[in-house]
Amino acid sequence: MSQYITQLQVSLNEDEENNLRKQGFTKISGDLNRGAGGKFIYLWYKKGQGSPITRIQFTFNDEMSQGLRAAGYEKIDRDLNTGAGGDFIFLWFYRGSSKYDVPIVDLQVSTEAADEAPKFNVGFDRLACDLNRKAEGNWIYLWVKREKPVYICDVTATDNYGSDAMNFQNAYIRVDEDTNRGAGGASIFIWYRLTTDPQQGLKDLKVSTSDEEYQGFKNQQYQSVNVNLNTGTGGSPVYLWYKRADCSIRSLSLIINMEAVELYDRSGVQVIKKNLNSGNKGATEYLCYYR
Repeated sequence: MSQYITQLQVSLNEDEENNLRKQGFTKISGDLNRGAGGKFIYLWYKKGQGSPITRIQFTFNDEMSQGLRAAGYEKIDRDLNTGAGGDFIFLWFYRGSSKYDVPIVDLQVSTEAADEAPKFNVGFDRLACDLNRKAEGNWIYLWVKREKPVYICDVTATDNYGSDAMNFQNAYIRVDEDTNRGAGGASIFIWYRLTTDPQQGLKDLKVSTSDEEYQGFKNQQYQSVNVNLNTGTGGSPVYLWYKRADCSIRSLSLIINMEAVELYDRSGVQVIKKNLNSGNKGATEYLCYYR
C-alpha cells in the first residue's frame, strides 16, 4: 500500500465524519474553527495507490482562485470558516510530477502557538494561511510533511494575480497570506519552489526596509526579489533578499501572531524581525524560515 496521501476531504458535521470514516479516511485532530464559534470542521486524508498529492494551497478571495483553477488544482468546496463569520477559506490540492514536486506523506493541524515551532524540527512545513482568518478564533495552521527532506531553491513575489497560473504551472508554492494585509495596497504574495538537493537551495534570507539596508544587502552579494512587498501602501519600500549556498533553508512562512515569535526563536526557527508592513497601518508581519 502506498505511503502517500492521495485524497483529501472536509467534514462539517458528525454524519459526514462517520461517512468519511467508513470510506477509510483518517481524521486530522484539530477543529479548523476552534475558538471562533462556528461548526466543528475537520480535515481528512486517505492513503492509496493513486497519484500522490504534492501541493496544497488555500484561498480567501476569488482572485486567488483563478490561477489555481487554470493550473489544474482541485478544490474542496467547503468553507473552512463555515459558521464563524470570517473569510471564505477553501483548500485546493494538486498532484504534480515535476522535479519540484515531492509527495505529501503526513498532515497535522496546530491550534495553539505553543504547538507550532516544534513541528519544524520534525520535518513539517507550515502553510501560512490562518484557517480562522478574520474569524477571531485560535490561530489555526495546516502542516505538511513530504516523503523526502526538501529545500527552498527559488523564491519570488507578485503584486497582482496575472502570473499566478504560470507560477503554479512552474511548480511554485504561494505563501497564502498577503504581505500587505490590512494596509490597503496591492495584494502581495511570496512564492517559493522546492528541491530535494540541498546544494541547490537557498542559504539565507533577509528583508530590507530602508535604502541603507537595500544597498547593504546588495553590497553583500544578496539577490533581491524585484517586488516591493509594500506596494501601494505609502509605507517604506520592503524587499526580500536571498543568497545561495550549502546549509539550505527547508521551510519559510509568515508570522502574524506576535505571541508566537518568542516560541519560534526558542525552537531555532529564524524570525526576521522586520515588519513587512513597515511604515503603514497594516498588520505586523514577520518572515520566518527554518534550516
